[in-house]
Amino acid sequence: MPKYRKKPVEIEAEQWNGTAEGATRIIDWILSHGATATYTCSNPDRCAATDGDTPHSISIPTLEGTMRADLGDWIIREPFPTDDRKFYPCKPDIFAATYERVDDQP
Repeated sequence: MPKYRKKPVEIEAEQWNGTAEGATRIIDWILSHGATATYTCSNPDRCAATDGDTPHSISIPTLEGTMRADLGDWIIREPFPTDDRKFYPCKPDIFAATYERVDDQP
């Protein structure tokens, strides 16, 4: 049986720090590429809190349905020539096992 290797693909990605400010930065990035995303906080009185017990999330519509990004998740944009809107969240452990950094920018 022949064997095949997956071709390497460079992506853009941003890890979400769980804050409203971080969500705004990511959503602005997504919107600038013609896609959509929304930020949700189940307790608006505590959205500014950084103690980690408020369930913030970013919802990203994808072809597979709406996907939820939580604190620490990576938001990935894959560069497809015909569609600039391919964004989706990825859990940190899967991101670390799948991707390696290709530049020296912080």
